[in-house]
Amino acid sequence: MSRPRGPEMVNGFTGASLAAQPPHIRDLLVRREKVLGPGYQLFYTNPVEVVRGKGVHLYDSAGNEYLDAYNNVVSLGHCHPAVVEAVTRQLSLLTTNTRYLQADLLDFSERLLATFPAELDRVTYTCTGSEANDLALRIARAHTGNTGIIVTRNAYHGVTAEVAAFSPSLGPTSPLGPHVRTISAPDPLRQGASVVTELRTEIRAAIDDLRRHGFGVCALVVDSIFSSDGVQPVPTDLLGVLAAEVRAAGGVYLADEVQAGFGRTGTGWWGFGRHEVVPDLVTLGKPMGNGIPVAATVLRHEVGQAFGRNVRYFNTFGGSNVPIAAAAAVLRTIEGEGLIDNAHEIGAQLKRGFARIVSDHPRLADVRGAGLFLGIEVTAPESTDPDRVLAQSLVDDLREHFVLVSASGPHGNVIKIRPPLVFDASDASLLLERFADSAARILPI
Repeated sequence: MSRPRGPEMVNGFTGASLAAQPPHIRDLLVRREKVLGPGYQLFYTNPVEVVRGKGVHLYDSAGNEYLDAYNNVVSLGHCHPAVVEAVTRQLSLLTTNTRYLQADLLDFSERLLATFPAELDRVTYTCTGSEANDLALRIARAHTGNTGIIVTRNAYHGVTAEVAAFSPSLGPTSPLGPHVRTISAPDPLRQGASVVTELRTEIRAAIDDLRRHGFGVCALVVDSIFSSDGVQPVPTDLLGVLAAEVRAAGGVYLADEVQAGFGRTGTGWWGFGRHEVVPDLVTLGKPMGNGIPVAATVLRHEVGQAFGRNVRYFNTFGGSNVPIAAAAAVLRTIEGEGLIDNAHEIGAQLKRGFARIVSDHPRLADVRGAGLFLGIEVTAPESTDPDRVLAQSLVDDLREHFVLVSASGPHGNVIKIRPPLVFDASDASLLLERFADSAARILPI
């Protein structure tokens, strides 16, 4: 006897919800369902069809202009002319791999490494942040002789099989490896002043458990802004404490800068710099090429010695000419347009403005962040319990009024605001105005 079938799903839409979409959106949803593989998802309850981007704006097929306050992949803004020109020029000149001597690769590598503390003096290129984290763990294992990994409880570090095994935010259907232990992320709203003490106790317990099960301690892997854990920028003395515990146990500290890097936090090039600790390895990705796939693992040369002696590494497109041209243009533009200072100044404007809005709405419990990376926590009445549904309603209302943000955190209740680094004062004012309007419409008083 066959089981009764539920309603047919089309890209997450069923029945009335699909019928409510405009005809051309329904057509695109049906076509996606027919040709794309499993696992793809769309932003927003009513998805946005984009056909063009420029600066901090995206445009749909009807010509509507959206303020993009979420996209850190194109950290210089959509279709930045410096990147367009660099990629176009390089495509017309040469595109090949790192097995040929090329001065441009070395020029860029020297400029990139100059943005890091002197101890971090080697770089290996990949195509994605997932690959960079995968490579970094291979290097760390060769260096330490151990396999145990410690991450925060809702961390995201990538999608390869190896990296998904220590990315708990992928959910219970993507199980963690037996060699992985999790600790809490900092959460001062709920932990108060005991954050560092609590997490020191947790990481010591994780270290003991890895040793007891024969894995040893290979690496602590941390996103420097704790993005998937709900955007947690403080306390800034925490990472040094955690790194010291792991190093004392024979492991290394790997800073995942895929989201926090390239000036986004407004206090230097790299998010770990806010914490005044120097990692053993650093991984880069997303914004490195302003939309061109390029990523890297940066490391202390002594950490890479064992891997280099015993393993041959080659990545066909990692470090090839076109991605490196894009990355060089990104570096030049961040420096030439003063975008780190801009992230600091515009981020401060946004934080002040959001603090005023939060003070008017009891269901907005906290605004926090660094530079152009902010989180606003949405909670249940008279408590710090997360309210995912209300947060999603706020995100969707902003989308209907042509502002794009998203939600993050273990409970999906933290509004995640992460605009391109070229956001200016007028963009920030518009975002604050639209956010205040949405809050007035959506949030109960």
